[in-house]
Amino acid sequence: MKEDSLSYKTYLEIRKKILSNQLVGGVRLVESAWAKKLDVSRVAIREAFMRLAGEHLVEFGEKGGCFVKKITPDDIKEIRELRELIEVGALKILFNKRDKEVIKELELICDDFTSMVEKGYFGGACEADVRFHEKIIESTGNERLVQIYNNSNIPLFHLKLGNALSHMDDYKQTDMEHRKIVEALKKGDFGQSVDTLIEHLDRGERESIEF
Repeated sequence: MKEDSLSYKTYLEIRKKILSNQLVGGVRLVESAWAKKLDVSRVAIREAFMRLAGEHLVEFGEKGGCFVKKITPDDIKEIRELRELIEVGALKILFNKRDKEVIKELELICDDFTSMVEKGYFGGACEADVRFHEKIIESTGNERLVQIYNNSNIPLFHLKLGNALSHMDDYKQTDMEHRKIVEALKKGDFGQSVDTLIEHLDRGERESIEF
C-alpha cells in the first residue's frame, strides 16, 4: 500500500478514536507507539498528525509532541451552535429526498448503537453515535457540507466518566433521541426531528461543560 494511503488510513483510525472519545483531550500521541500499533511508518503517522491538526483535533506542544486537543466551554458552545446550523440544514435536505435506503441505514446504526451498549462496548457505542450524525450529513450528497462538517465534528457526547448507572442513562437517552429523529424522518415530521436534534445537541453541550 502506498505511503499516502497508509497515512490516510492512519488519520481515519486516530480521528475515529478522538471523535468517539476513546482518546481524550490532553492525551499524548506517541509516534513510535502508533506506528507499531497500526503497522505503518512514522512518516505516515506524522502526516496523519498534521492532517488532524488541520482539523483542530490535535495540537503540537511547545517542546514537541502531539496531543489530543482539549476543548473549553467556549469551544463546546461554538461547536454546538455550528453543528446545529449544519445538521438542521442537512435534515431539511433529507426530508426533501425522503430516501428509504437512508432511513434504513440510520436504523441499522441505531441498532448497532443499542447492541454495543447492551454488551458494554461503550467505545463502539460512541463510534456508532459519531456514524449516526455523519450519515445524516453524508446522505445529503452535498460535498461542501460534508467538508464543513468534518472540520467541526468534535464530540460533545459521552464525555462524562461517572459510575456505570449514570453512564448507562446517558447512552439510553442518546439511543432514544437518535431513534426519535429517524422515526420523525419516516413520518415526515420535520418539526419533531429538528426539536429532537436540538434537544440532543443541547444536552451534549450541558453534559460536556459539566464534565
